[in-house]
Amino acid sequence: MSGVQMLEKVIDSNDFTVGGGAASALSGAMAAGMISMVAKLSTKKDYGLTVEKYNEVSKEADELAEKLLVGAGEDEKAFCKIKDAYALPKLNDEEKKQRSKAIQKGGIAAATVPKENGFMCKRVYELGMLIKDKSNPNAGSDLQMAIMLSSAGIKGCILNVEANLPLIKDEKVKGNFEKYISELKN
Repeated sequence: MSGVQMLEKVIDSNDFTVGGGAASALSGAMAAGMISMVAKLSTKKDYGLTVEKYNEVSKEADELAEKLLVGAGEDEKAFCKIKDAYALPKLNDEEKKQRSKAIQKGGIAAATVPKENGFMCKRVYELGMLIKDKSNPNAGSDLQMAIMLSSAGIKGCILNVEANLPLIKDEKVKGNFEKYISELKN
């Protein structure tokens, strides 16, 4: 799915399969694209980093933008696993057991995707901070916006992981996600 298609799904108030997780990944993708742009616009003069470093930042940011676009789609798929699990029958003990396992599995998937997207958004933020005050000042507002978008992406991903924790009954797995949340906050 293209970024435009995902954006259209996020802003479609009648589509209940996408939400904060996909929006957070898109926020990170937009931030990465703008950081790459600012890095490219900073190669003509000495703003404090080498041309090679700006090129490295640009390349990594472009790669992260693509991965975060994919991550937005993965977030939708993960949510659908939970939705499908809740739709399973629960007429007898065996069906209830299978449904419960499917909900647990869906909850883990729905927490894993935003966790991964969150760490990518965090890396985008770090790239933005790396070139902050060391890039073309004519693109300063673009960089500031990118830093804000990447920060929002991190926070949104954290919220998405937290929203899925109640579905996870395995305390060890839940504890690992809580550690990831702490890492994302730092």
